[in-house]
Amino acid sequence: MVSSILSAQAGNTQMQVAATIMKSNSDAEKFAVQTLLGGQTSPSTANLGPGIGGNLNISA
Repeated sequence: MVSSILSAQAGNTQMQVAATIMKSNSDAEKFAVQTLLGGQTSPSTANLGPGIGGNLNISA
């Protein structure tokens, strides 16, 4: 009886670890997809030089 209780506890621990790993993998996949698809609604212009990424006057 004791061994069955210990087995159940070990199984529960394994399930908790597996759930944590799956959540971590899911978060990593979500981040990768957002990075590849451009998760932002407007791209950042923080690393661009002056005048790059601004409005373009095409009326001339």
